[in-house]
Amino acid sequence: MRAMRISSDHPLLLRIVDDLADRGWSQQDIFLPESLTGELALECRKRAAEGELAPAAVGRGPAQEVREGIRGDHIQWLEPGQAEPCDRYMELMDSLRQALNRGLFLGLEDFESHFALYPPGAFYRKHVDRFRDDDKRMVSAVIYLNDDWLPEHGGQLRMFLKDGAQYDVQPNGGSLVVFLSGDMPHEVLPATRDRLSLTGWFRRRGSEPFEL
Repeated sequence: MRAMRISSDHPLLLRIVDDLADRGWSQQDIFLPESLTGELALECRKRAAEGELAPAAVGRGPAQEVREGIRGDHIQWLEPGQAEPCDRYMELMDSLRQALNRGLFLGLEDFESHFALYPPGAFYRKHVDRFRDDDKRMVSAVIYLNDDWLPEHGGQLRMFLKDGAQYDVQPNGGSLVVFLSGDMPHEVLPATRDRLSLTGWFRRRGSEPFEL
């Protein structure tokens, strides 16, 4: 397996840390190598063709339900050892986790991630990534796997910034957007073609009461 771990003081990771500290989000137009982006896109499409991606639900636990009027993506969670490209991606994101902890003292313990495929016309209404009853998710990270994406294809990630402005991220292959999970309302706009990404969350331990 080709290792993807990089030093937590790599300039690219430090830029992300600085952006999060300064404004609560970061966009890196070139984050994944082109070869790995292509391998991950193939893996996502393979799983979709085999019926492994399921309609995503909203809510948590017993309250989860599929509501296509809110979100229309199909997802599958990543598990270690399933596919070499996924393991390399997860290793790279663990390097980012270490950089975030080193620079921002967030106490991030792990990273969870899933493939997300939005078919043409699918969207995700405005929301934040942290659940009301669960504060584990601290930092959201989305990596796009789309080749030859054009603005007219749609599918932008629209972020609603604290100053009232909106900022649209184009879902270009290999690019990364990172933001504070509880502080950044955002939505996914519909696209005219399949829109592929890896969406994940860096998590801390959380503050649930201990069970006696």
